[in-house]
Amino acid sequence: MTSMGGWILIILIGVIGMLVQWKLKSVFNKYSKVLSPGGLTGAQIAQKMLNDNGIYNVQITSIKGELTDHYNPAKNTVNLSEDVYRTNSVAAAAVAAHECGHAVQHKVGYGPLRLRTALVPAVNISSKFSMIVIIIGLLVINVFPALFWIGIAMFAMVLLFSLVTLPVEFNASSRALAWLKSSNSLSEAQLSQAKEALRWAASTYVVAALSSLATLIYYISIGTSRR
Repeated sequence: MTSMGGWILIILIGVIGMLVQWKLKSVFNKYSKVLSPGGLTGAQIAQKMLNDNGIYNVQITSIKGELTDHYNPAKNTVNLSEDVYRTNSVAAAAVAAHECGHAVQHKVGYGPLRLRTALVPAVNISSKFSMIVIIIGLLVINVFPALFWIGIAMFAMVLLFSLVTLPVEFNASSRALAWLKSSNSLSEAQLSQAKEALRWAASTYVVAALSSLATLIYYISIGTSRR
């Protein structure tokens, strides 16, 4: 692939990413207006799912922002955005159960989650400095080509993290939907709505992985053409 082709691919994936984000917000806004039958808020759904899975050492907290929900394995917290935390809706139930799905993964030692957690320190460094190393490496590629490939290796670590994240997210959603069904927290129709919402949320991680892959290919094509 030429560098121009790589650049076009990056732009295309960026546009797709924006469309996916728009669709995700649209779906979540839609199902935020659909009340769940049990009347439980997102925080209560989360607490119930944790208890049903024998998890009692994870704290549920409310954080600011929209779609900022996440599980923090280092602090043992399920962090829910304010709307998810306090509202009773299909969207809130889906998100809360999904984040608790990560807590269940942590409890059972789910392999991809353990790998992703282990990668975090290296990825934090790579995401901050890989582009700087790549750019400098391109400038001196005919003198010191190893620097460029070090930068590529660092960015490949970011790509690896994105790829490992995919099974982690899909599996958390599967656990969430299975529990929402077995606990009768949602009706069959609402389970389909929750599945749609989580599918679009997972799509953002797919786009992120594709974006990282396209960027890596783009920089490799530039580096090989300059040698």
